Amino acid sequence: MKGISKSTKETLLKLQQNEITEHHIYKLLARKMEGKNQKVLLKIASDEKRHAETWRAYTETAAKPNMLKVLFYLVLAFLFGVTFAIKIMERGEQSAEEAYQSISKEIPEAEQIAKEEDEHEKALIDMLDEERLKYIGSMVLGLNDALVELSGALAGFTFALTENRLVGVAGLITGIAATLSMGASEYLSQRSESGELHPLKAAIYTGIAYLITVTLLVAPYFIVPNVYLALLWALFDAFLVILFFSYFVSVVKDTPFRPALLEMTCISFGVAAVSFGIGLLARRFIPVDL
Repeated sequence: MKGISKSTKETLLKLQQNEITEHHIYKLLARKMEGKNQKVLLKIASDEKRHAETWRAYTETAAKPNMLKVLFYLVLAFLFGVTFAIKIMERGEQSAEEAYQSISKEIPEAEQIAKEEDEHEKALIDMLDEERLKYIGSMVLGLNDALVELSGALAGFTFALTENRLVGVAGLITGIAATLSMGASEYLSQRSESGELHPLKAAIYTGIAYLITVTLLVAPYFIVPNVYLALLWALFDAFLVILFFSYFVSVVKDTPFRPALLEMTCISFGVAAVSFGIGLLARRFIPVDL
């Protein structure tokens, strides 16, 4: 065995397991891809295995992959896409970078491997061309419109009608109609632009994003008996949608998270606040007998 300290060996064992685990993750993800994407993932998988073998020369131990971690990232890729899963995994490499620095004086290869992890693999990841990422603009359109329009509409309905199921039905009808309208508008928009996006797929992504948001916002009115509590729940759901999608876009597009979150939150809740007032005025000056 090459002469290394006990603490360094422990660090290498952790790095070795991490490298072999990521080797299996990239290799399994590559099976879900084709063409250039598959080649990129297989190249990264090969690099990870080579790194693990480098550490094995020092530890003289065969590390086993962390199968729970492998399963976690496979599920993440299935739900949110391969690019999202990989970039989340790479964001967790900060501790590995610190480990490389701690052993670089004792292990000459550590600095080179750290450089590959930081530069080469990130460059390869940027080469990924995942179809669903092309339609982020369509998804943002669907989410933004659903959040702004429906949260405002539900707020107005709540204070104008004050009956939970009535508000829920009105919101559901409004949401479904708007989903179809937005999908059709996106289809016509993409068709007229003659861009790289497929008009029908763009319409489907927009419609799905809109419909998911509609479901989350309207559902509380059919669950909670108190109409005002249902409104608070719906607004909380709206914030969760904004929070998740802002984070998703920040990860896959490498853009700042907080500005996007703040902008979408202010717009959606600002419109809802205005609609509160409109609903109160409508109920006071235009009496409705329910």
